[in-house]
Amino acid sequence: MANPARSMSGRAVPASVGHARAHSQAGSLGRRLHERFMAYEEGEGRPWVAIWQGFTGSMMMLVASFGVGWLPNASYSVASLAPVIWMRYELAGVITSILLLVFGGMLLVRSWLRLGSRLGDFAKDGTAAAVRNATLLWSAPLAFSLPLFSRDVFAYIAQGLMVTNGLNPYKDSYSQITGYLQIGADDLWSQSPTPYGPVWLWLESWAVFFGQGNPLPSIAVFRLLAIVGFLLMWWGVTKMAALHHVNVPRAVFLSVTNPLVLTTFIASIHNDALMMGCVLVGLYLVARKKPILGIAVFTLSIGIKPITVLLLPFIGLMWAGPRASWRRKLVFAGLATAYSLGLMAILGFIVGGGFGWVAALKTPGTVWIWYAPVGMLGFIVGALANALGLDGASLTDLVYLGAKVVGLLVVARVFFVGKDAHLVRRMGVALAAVVLSSSMIQGWYVVWLLPLFAVSGVRSDWQYKVLSFVTPFFVAYSLCDQLDIFPYLTGIDLTSARNFAAVLVLAFCVYLVAIDSKTKHLFNIRWPSLSQMRELGVRARDAVRAEAARIRRGAEGHTGTDEKIVKGRAQGLSDAPSAPDAAPGGTPQTPSRRK
Repeated sequence: MANPARSMSGRAVPASVGHARAHSQAGSLGRRLHERFMAYEEGEGRPWVAIWQGFTGSMMMLVASFGVGWLPNASYSVASLAPVIWMRYELAGVITSILLLVFGGMLLVRSWLRLGSRLGDFAKDGTAAAVRNATLLWSAPLAFSLPLFSRDVFAYIAQGLMVTNGLNPYKDSYSQITGYLQIGADDLWSQSPTPYGPVWLWLESWAVFFGQGNPLPSIAVFRLLAIVGFLLMWWGVTKMAALHHVNVPRAVFLSVTNPLVLTTFIASIHNDALMMGCVLVGLYLVARKKPILGIAVFTLSIGIKPITVLLLPFIGLMWAGPRASWRRKLVFAGLATAYSLGLMAILGFIVGGGFGWVAALKTPGTVWIWYAPVGMLGFIVGALANALGLDGASLTDLVYLGAKVVGLLVVARVFFVGKDAHLVRRMGVALAAVVLSSSMIQGWYVVWLLPLFAVSGVRSDWQYKVLSFVTPFFVAYSLCDQLDIFPYLTGIDLTSARNFAAVLVLAFCVYLVAIDSKTKHLFNIRWPSLSQMRELGVRARDAVRAEAARIRRGAEGHTGTDEKIVKGRAQGLSDAPSAPDAAPGGTPQTPSRRK
């Protein structure tokens, strides 16, 4: 008798049942889908349900992007299409687009949470395939959407035009480019120097050259670069997780399949994708005893976004090897830094601008956002100082400076303190310290941290719960923050559209946290029952009444005391002997003066 097949859950499945199920899928498409997801269906976790739900969410976001995604004002070829006209310039179309975007994005988040629950310990057969299929299916629709949640790609085009026109992006601003608003670049950064490195400036110039004045081909080039970076990071995560003996599918699930990563890297077309791809590949090459090539690849990440220069000394520690003396570690840290900065000098000379990116590093730090702890603290200090007649702006800058100093102290500590086996984790902590000490925390700042923590191991305790909160928060915030609404649309404007999206997002978040039986356990919040809420209300009412009665009795007591004092004083005056107001004989007595 033939041995029965084993399902993903480990249960035995008779061969006859398996053959019957296979033959029941008569159609070619149904047969292929059955063969691909047979293992998932037999497994008790059924990850394919979450996978296809996430794909549905991505498709909804793809459709919504043509209504509220960012479209250059000069792109008449797309804006003139009949479906796009209805979705962008009709009230019903805009509302439909917002609904699709919000529910699609939150469905993607829910699918990611459910996939993690269905896969459990990520040790079952077919787990790696499930994570891979989820990543591919969820990212594919976003690769064809209009830019969502960010206008940075249009700033890339404007900066590329600066390079091709001979301007210095580190000294000049793209406000000098004629028609930069028609390109779609954000006016907020129009007076600021670029914060990017020479490698990215060079890529920007080639993307603009490929577009030949049309933004859409340039956007396609930038999206292709983002996808390349995404794939490089995916490859690097698998290799680095294996080196750390960490569950590879779980590391990929946390840092690659993550909806925040997919929306930030692919939908928003951020250059952080290529930056992190170079970081992970460079780290792997250095860890595999190829330091010269690895540092060169890592230097490309600095040439894209210079924030990764912070990790150069840690690369030197990795180059020095485990159990090396501190003298050797410091020497190799200096060698790695000198080698990388030498390569940056060459790149700066070729592209132009030299080390102008160093001064431009402060550009993102000139603004703040409410959910950044340092940003909110600086705002509160400044507001209180202004209310007291002090210089609030100076005190706010002092708060920001103090936070940066604390962040750098944390970086120095994790450089000198820690195990060699935890070097990548220490890099993540150092980068997290810099992010948390900033007055402005964007969603892609968080994405920098995910691969470094994922490949070094994320525990299933509070660490996973923090990630389960951070991912929905930043995705939810993006869904109601960056919307492209036609300014002359009757019945809705940008503010009301954002408020409408925010209400929908908040409702879905409450559903995930408090109502959905499949996800609320992830947040571990015990919501009171109706009877408990009623009892709590009764207690609150009784407490308020008791406090009111106490205050009333106190007021009555004070009133009684005052009356007694008044009566006492009056009684004392009546009992006191009266002063003689006349002398004997009827002559008034005048008091004598003391000499």
